[in-house]
Amino acid sequence: MFKTLKEDISVVMERDPAVKSKLEALLCYSGLHAIIMYRISHFFYNKRMFLIARLISQLARFFTGVEIHPGAVIGRRLFIDHGMGIVIGETTEIGDDVTLYQGVTLGGTGKDKGKRHPTIHDNVTIGSGAKILGPITVGTNAKIGAGAVVLRCVPPSTTAVGVPAHTARKTNEIMKIDLNHTDLPDPVENRIKELEERIKNLEEALLNYSGDLKKSC
Repeated sequence: MFKTLKEDISVVMERDPAVKSKLEALLCYSGLHAIIMYRISHFFYNKRMFLIARLISQLARFFTGVEIHPGAVIGRRLFIDHGMGIVIGETTEIGDDVTLYQGVTLGGTGKDKGKRHPTIHDNVTIGSGAKILGPITVGTNAKIGAGAVVLRCVPPSTTAVGVPAHTARKTNEIMKIDLNHTDLPDPVENRIKELEERIKNLEEALLNYSGDLKKSC
């Protein structure tokens, strides 16, 4: 427990340039408080003491603005930055070294039983306000842009943006944790530019053809 707490504090120190000391991180970071209280509630959940687990999670929600169901499975070194409004559902699975920004929802769709929330693999960054819904998978090293609504699986080492989200970029390289998710590409804009360029080429070809036709007449 103390080893995990030490890791969680170290993650805040590593990924947030605003923090000045470990004591500040421990006392002032609601995302860290939410994770600590989740780990306690998850312990009781695993002991099938469901009411106590839910009471602890609701207490955490009241004080931190972060709602993590005690049944969720969360790996090591999760970093929640400005955690207000984050919701993590019961059957969510989160790997190691994941970063969540404010307003992220890892939610379900409908009232189906069983696995109904996302699986987030290692080293994933999810931008502010992003919604990942249903029993889908976000692959290792993927990045989800701010405000994206993800309804389909995201392959590893890809960037997904838009509503609904589209894959915008893929790389075979193993990426380090990258918190800069403000310069993500827009696949719709890129496609429009491709179509504009194609129309321009077609117009030029048509003009050339018309000129050649007039000369032959």
